[in-house]
This record gives sequence, structure tokens and C-alpha cells, in this order.
Amino acid sequence: MSTQFQTAVKATVSDTHRYDAIDRMVERGERTNLGILVRMSGLDGEFRRRALNGLAECNGADELEDLAEDTTIDPSLRRRADELC
Repeated sequence: MSTQFQTAVKATVSDTHRYDAIDRMVERGERTNLGILVRMSGLDGEFRRRALNGLAECNGADELEDLAEDTTIDPSLRRRADELC
């Protein structure tokens, strides 16, 4: 896992640093890590949505398709993933 991923999931990180870490993952095309963030039920929805939107920005069509079909994540995230495919 990248340093940015570790920052994004660390409990003691400020929201600003968490957003920055997700944005850096998008810039670097860390599609697998972004997909993991979307699936993390312990992470607030705003960060999961940011990771989801980031997948669309970094050509994560395969990951978005998987997320759209993943019944373990929130239905609103599945719908958004389907829209972004």
C-alpha cells in the first residue's frame, strides 16, 4: 500500500490531509487503492465518494464496473459507480 493510501485510512489524519492523499492517489493512477477506499465501510462516505469520482478521472473503468456490481457497498455508491462507467 502506498503512503497516500496509509494516510487516507489513518484514523488520526485531518480531513484536509485525507482529501489531499486521495487526490494524490488519483494523480498517480492508484486505481486498486481507490477501489479499496470505496469499499471501506469504516471510512466516511464523503471520502469514499471522492475516491469513486477519482476512479473516473484516472480511467478506472474496470474498477468502476466491479464496484457497480458489488452488493457489499452502499447502493448509492453502486449507482454512482454505474453512472461513471
